[in-house]
Amino acid sequence: MIKAAAVLAGLAMLGVGGWSVATSWHPSATRYPLQGVDLGPNPGAVEWGTVRARGADFAYLTATIGATRRDPGFEANWAALPEAGLRRGALHVYSLCERASDQANAFNTFVPRTKDSLPAAVDIHFADDCPARPDRAVVVNELARFIAMVETHTRKPMLLRISKPVEAAYHLSAAIDRPVWAVANLFAPAYAARPWRLWRATDFRRVDGIDGAVNWDVVAR
Repeated sequence: MIKAAAVLAGLAMLGVGGWSVATSWHPSATRYPLQGVDLGPNPGAVEWGTVRARGADFAYLTATIGATRRDPGFEANWAALPEAGLRRGALHVYSLCERASDQANAFNTFVPRTKDSLPAAVDIHFADDCPARPDRAVVVNELARFIAMVETHTRKPMLLRISKPVEAAYHLSAAIDRPVWAVANLFAPAYAARPWRLWRATDFRRVDGIDGAVNWDVVAR
């Protein structure tokens, strides 16, 4: 019994140690000098100075979702980032169930055009609250319309954050010539038709200054 208890205790310690390593992991700063975070909707209070001190160079904030939803914390976080020494970018979560023009208008009226901001990004993934799966031509045309409208507002080319399932279904990175933001935990992704410009390398890192798991990203050299 004593021996079994010791074995179980050892396994528990290994589990705790492994989890600690996993939640602190990020790609090598030597290989990827520019690293940062992206926040989902309603991230709560963030201590941006602490996040900067932990190695983040930039932060992308979710601004709008579909045609009607605005993130309530966006404006305060957007204003706080420059003071903390972080570059800032805004992200729109795209809906396959709503018109592209309505979504672009929602983003453009909410996100200010600022010279210091990073290129805006659009996230395309299959959402549980949107069962629509339009034909590829429809998706490509609508997304291109959204991008054109937002780029007219921001005056910078957008980033395409495409999930692997969406890319497999629609091959958007081949159809739309814009920088790719790929998503894959731990191992560099290769599912897009063009090399990624930004990589979300982990969605379970823990960083002081942000409650809960953090999406951690790196910029290609």
